[in-house]
Amino acid sequence: MHRLYALPAGPPAPPLLYVARAWAPRVSGWPLAVLAVLAGTALLAASARIRIELGFSPVPITGQTFAVLLVGAVYGSRLGSATLLAYLAEGIGGLPVFAGGASGWAYFTGPTGGYLVGFVVAAYAVGWLAERGWDRSAVTMAVAMVAGNVLIYVPGVAWLMAELDISLGRAWDVGVQPFLSGDARKLGHPSGLLPAAWALKEGVERRGGSPRD
Repeated sequence: MHRLYALPAGPPAPPLLYVARAWAPRVSGWPLAVLAVLAGTALLAASARIRIELGFSPVPITGQTFAVLLVGAVYGSRLGSATLLAYLAEGIGGLPVFAGGASGWAYFTGPTGGYLVGFVVAAYAVGWLAERGWDRSAVTMAVAMVAGNVLIYVPGVAWLMAELDISLGRAWDVGVQPFLSGDARKLGHPSGLLPAAWALKEGVERRGGSPRD
């Protein structure tokens, strides 16, 4: 498979970027990577607008988990994690892209900061697994998504414990347990999307639409 963006040598691009390259053959290399990052941060910001406050927890329900793991799986490890770093830079820099339109260093270092750090780690890990074929099957993609979700929760819980001076059990009660059922539903969508995208890519190739670097 041909690479879509000219980041230093690495694994091939995932299928949705491949299709984008097929549709826009004159856009390649770093311009395509920049456009992908901008599109990814826009998706993350939009997903953060979906916010439901929980009176017993400082952590709101948002659509970000879905967006973070989707970006990682679609973009791959390097471009996915770069997109999440760009998203954090936008929010810390003052753009209203965090949950509920929040922004700034104070928000980043607040109780939910660990989840934001976990976003970067999760995007990289899910992208790394996708690059190694885990996105070819709904089952392996679901496992990758669960692993990514765990990588969001681990720093999130540790940060909550330190920031609020609470026990592990209390951090679990307010920072993990309320979100598990919703996460299970959200993770099902990208788990099926990526295998379908590979089928689309293979269909493009069979029709002679393989783009060139």
